[in-house]
Amino acid sequence: MKKLFSIFVLSALSVGLATKAEAQVGSPRDMKSLGFNAGMGTSSVSFVPKIKQDISLGPTFGITFRHISEKYFFLICGTQLECNFAGRGWTELIEDGSGNEYTRNSYYVEVPFFAHLGIGREVRGFQTYLNIGPQVGYLIGEKEIFGGREPWNPSNRPNNVTDQYNHAIENKLDYGITAGLGLEMRTGIGIIGFEGRYYFGLGNIFGITKKDYFARCANSTISLRAHYMFSL
Repeated sequence: MKKLFSIFVLSALSVGLATKAEAQVGSPRDMKSLGFNAGMGTSSVSFVPKIKQDISLGPTFGITFRHISEKYFFLICGTQLECNFAGRGWTELIEDGSGNEYTRNSYYVEVPFFAHLGIGREVRGFQTYLNIGPQVGYLIGEKEIFGGREPWNPSNRPNNVTDQYNHAIENKLDYGITAGLGLEMRTGIGIIGFEGRYYFGLGNIFGITKKDYFARCANSTISLRAHYMFSL
């Protein structure tokens, strides 16, 4: 856990260094952009003991603010802040012959804070970029879906892992690190971009003390999203 916390701190420090880019040797910039983003993601929860999972899709959308502060040789440096709604959760792959189906949908407000590093054209043309930094989220709702063959019977689950059923998420505050690779087209009417992003959760949705069942139960997501931004 200390190692995971160190990763989170290092990612936060990377953002802090980006905010001080004006003090580095390079060409200063003061370019601010505002816009919105939307996309779809596949989510899962890393459980220990393990629970087999299938693909679980959820939407994501929100607002984006970016500040470009410096160009250092060919590298365009800045920071990016977002506030997003995201659908997460997991869908179990139940193969015990019961014919049961189970999905947990969870809904978060997420705030990632990125160091933004770009290569390419600044005004007209294409630019590739990397976003990396910490993210915090807060659970605003959840829903369990029990489906499949009746009666619903979890008694034959592998390793008897059933503690997740009818167990509300205990830790509403979520945190982790996130990174994305993207491509933008800069036009006269704004910035149009596409990005693939991965989120690795460091927090756990249930308790993980000695008296609790799970040793780890953290969110992770892979998402594809598009964004449009205009200069301020």
